[in-house]
Amino acid sequence: MDKKYVIGIDYGSDSCRGVIVDTTNGTELASHVFYYPRWQKGLYCNADKFQFRQHPLDYIEGLKAVIVNTVEKVGPEVTKNIVGISVDTTGSTPCAINKEGTPLALLPEFAENPNAMFILWKDHTAVREATEITNYAKTWGGTDYTQYIGGVYSSEWLWAKLLKVIRDDEAVREAAYSWVEHCDWIPALLTGVKDAKAIKRGRCAAGHKVMWHEAYNGLPSEEFFKGIDPLLEGMRDRMFEETYTADEVAGILTKEWAKTLGLPEGVKVGCGAFDCHMGAVGGNIRPKALVKVMGTSTCDILMEDMEIMKDILVEGICGQVDGSVIKGMLGMEAGQSAFGDVYAWYKKLLAWPLKHVPEVQRAEIEKKMLYELEKEASEVDPVESGVIAIDWMNGRRTPYANQNLKGAILGISLGTDAAKIYRALIEATAYGARAIVEQFRKCGAEINEVIAIGGVAKKSPLNMQIVANVLGMPINVAQAEQAVALGAAIFASVVGGVYETVEEAQAHMASPTERVYLPEPKMVKLYNKLYQEYAEIGGFIERGSKLC
Repeated sequence: MDKKYVIGIDYGSDSCRGVIVDTTNGTELASHVFYYPRWQKGLYCNADKFQFRQHPLDYIEGLKAVIVNTVEKVGPEVTKNIVGISVDTTGSTPCAINKEGTPLALLPEFAENPNAMFILWKDHTAVREATEITNYAKTWGGTDYTQYIGGVYSSEWLWAKLLKVIRDDEAVREAAYSWVEHCDWIPALLTGVKDAKAIKRGRCAAGHKVMWHEAYNGLPSEEFFKGIDPLLEGMRDRMFEETYTADEVAGILTKEWAKTLGLPEGVKVGCGAFDCHMGAVGGNIRPKALVKVMGTSTCDILMEDMEIMKDILVEGICGQVDGSVIKGMLGMEAGQSAFGDVYAWYKKLLAWPLKHVPEVQRAEIEKKMLYELEKEASEVDPVESGVIAIDWMNGRRTPYANQNLKGAILGISLGTDAAKIYRALIEATAYGARAIVEQFRKCGAEINEVIAIGGVAKKSPLNMQIVANVLGMPINVAQAEQAVALGAAIFASVVGGVYETVEEAQAHMASPTERVYLPEPKMVKLYNKLYQEYAEIGGFIERGSKLC
């Protein structure tokens, strides 16, 4: 019997990554990374206004590039036995679509309109709208539709972004039949869906970001949406009712796409999900294990038996959804709005004088900067340093989403150097991680271990050791370089009929642990004390923000 292979595609914030994987053992046979060209140029974005938009052409070009290049690397013998494709994306990253399901930015009249493009997860232009949705859900006299998403609606999520756009842009409002998440649009594109209502919507995105829940028989009521703003009238009926877990088939790859990508006809395409949820599967998630996807931001995924969680609502997180990770299990999501982005901001700040240096030299210096900072920061004594930071440089996602919050660095003196500040920033992101763990535990969810995947987990030993000490738990770093794409490949193996369940596929394909960081008792005791200072300072900043 011929071996079977699958393709996993991971759409990140800056690039698209694709892998071809052997379903017998999870071995990666080929991979390719495509950096979004328009995004690289900073087009359609305005960081000062927290506006981050991505053109659908970046996604289409990335899709073609990663599959074509990986297929070329493995050759025809492997290619003819590729049976499934699954896709994960950032989220919530929604876009306005017409009745045929086409993103408006792909139409000539909207080709350069940022409001007609995909609104990236970290776009925070809709803070006001998110607050309105949260407040109305608490006061309108009916069901509190935020109860299963932590009690707070975030500006990072679909309805807030949709409302902001249709208020600001009449042309988009009139042209938009419906809206779609990036993770749902790519499978529809590959399978030739030409009807917005026929797009299969993933349970993951719908439950965590769009307020879909079985208890409501779908989305919140029309009355609820009209009460928020009359402009929302009718949108609910043009969205969706049914949702699908990521182990279900979205459709068959079209003949046109098969030819374009160099794939055999008949390849099955899976329903989409968010990167962190598929990444958790790639990292070998299991009940009571918190998987931290550590990149530009963090996304923290916890999974538990439905029966254990039947009477528990975890407040302040990004939702708890049946089947958002693995069918039949409750998936819970939390995260930090900035993690690696905090370090990237600091590097950019320090590198400001280098803009006067020739580009070749500048690139070489910037490449070494964080490495050298980490080496020196590892020698810093946190007590002697006295510097403490708050990690809300891009607002706070969890606990209790609040994108109005700002970061801070305190305790600076004339003796403070760059390495001391850098260590304080690492410690701040670790404290933010602890706040999430404590929120889960306070509400009754159990966490016994931590699995780390993503770029920061692989590249920064100091960071991982500090996280282990701050959490007081071992950190198991997954071996896979592309654990998120591997997770997509695991789902593709189920979609393609190789395995019956995700758990069975995980047993053969999920990433083993590469390294374990154990907490150091002396540092655990120290960080317990410093975490309390972080919490007190954070509380002061949050109270102050309410007075502004």
